[in-house]
Amino acid sequence: MNALRAAFVSPEWMTAVSNRIASSGRGWQAWFMDPRNYQISALAGLLIYGLGWLDFEIGASQAVATLGGVLLTQWICSRIWKLERFDPRSALISGLSLCLLLRTNHLALALAGAVVAIASKFVVRFRGKHIFNPTNFGLVVMMLATDGAVWVSPGQWGNVAFFGFLMACIGGLVVMRAARSDVTLAFLGVYLALVFGRSLWLGEPMAIPLHRLQSGALLLFAFFMISDPRTTPDSRTGRLLFATLVAYGAWYVQFRLFRTNGLLWSLALFALTTPLIDWLLPGAPHRWDSPEPAAPADDSPNSNPLPALP
Repeated sequence: MNALRAAFVSPEWMTAVSNRIASSGRGWQAWFMDPRNYQISALAGLLIYGLGWLDFEIGASQAVATLGGVLLTQWICSRIWKLERFDPRSALISGLSLCLLLRTNHLALALAGAVVAIASKFVVRFRGKHIFNPTNFGLVVMMLATDGAVWVSPGQWGNVAFFGFLMACIGGLVVMRAARSDVTLAFLGVYLALVFGRSLWLGEPMAIPLHRLQSGALLLFAFFMISDPRTTPDSRTGRLLFATLVAYGAWYVQFRLFRTNGLLWSLALFALTTPLIDWLLPGAPHRWDSPEPAAPADDSPNSNPLPALP
């Protein structure tokens, strides 16, 4: 008994227990520090609620096909490009966003959209960065290629779902401090100023622009597409310029050309300016393992290591 007691109170045993507890705590801390985990939880919760209670006009089979497609494409591309490990998180964010936005009556087109979105990260690249946000690229390509067989849901979810998701997105700004949420705030500031400014100029009641802004698609765009740190300029000045260009382009398409999906078309167009902005206004590339960007960035299509521990 004395020997057993001595073994359990020995310095070596106490050190081992302390190390195990500390390691477990750092693991949970790392999980909460990564904004992608928060994004996945918010999007998955909205999708489950939408399928069960809001009639999202998407069947379970399409959701399974889309999520399976993004994960399988991510895994295949990870093997082809010989990445060190398979990381499903960015693919899940893209897949969940596609489930919430992409609509089609053909299961094969939903699967094709998932494949195109994820493959673009690996194929359409410049100096170590994929140029287009995967969800945005998949939606735009499928709409252009299918002649109306694929369209985008505006995301009118009702007041309860909209404001609940809005609160989740605002909370995500705190979690996404490492993901450069400045571009989200800049985009929303400019876009809202343009929308409300137009209504004031035309003498419209404020209820009209408020109704226009109560769109789930706008929330998904602002908090999950344009905020993608892997496809936005590296410097803060560059990101503010980029957000301004995208906001004006979206407003112009929507209210001057009178075409739908102005947000998507604008982001796809001005994503092509990111390499130029990085050249004119250079900054340190983003990495998921640090609250502040660290240089240099590697050239792998999914270089997203776990967050660094303090």
